[in-house]
Amino acid sequence: MEIMVWPPGTLSWNGNAVRCALGRGGVVAHKKEGDGATPEGSFPLRRVLYRPDRVAQPKTALPVRALNPKDGWCDDPGNQSYNHLVTLPFLASHEVMWREDGLYDIVVEIGHNDDPVQPGLGSAIFMHVATPDFRPTQGCIALGLDDLQKLLEGCGKAARLCIKLGPPA
Repeated sequence: MEIMVWPPGTLSWNGNAVRCALGRGGVVAHKKEGDGATPEGSFPLRRVLYRPDRVAQPKTALPVRALNPKDGWCDDPGNQSYNHLVTLPFLASHEVMWREDGLYDIVVEIGHNDDPVQPGLGSAIFMHVATPDFRPTQGCIALGLDDLQKLLEGCGKAARLCIKLGPPA
């Protein structure tokens, strides 16, 4: 399955089209850590993480793992765990995955800068739940919870997320 994303905020798959939020820095061809941009390109979907205290396990053929309060994601380019799930407490810079705001109730790990990881080229690029007003992200793609759950139902290991620099022709 191919999932297409275009600025300023449309995601489509299998005849469906939904609103999404993108990075505050827009879509860029050359992603850098901290630029707030969403990377352009075609990426596999690695796995789904979810908050079992808030949502049911997503229905999907992708690998699924329940989050726990000790989960974090390293965003320190100088650390050997850069762009990987880590266990808290963690001394290097990181994101907390067990968020109170609901944005990470469902998180899809996108295969950006992970094969191999290159320090400084961006970390923690996810598909996750959007804010109610679809506020720009730090570089992720964010959808409404219902839309994200519906999308995941059709995703298998061959699913690819294709992020474009401009709107469809």
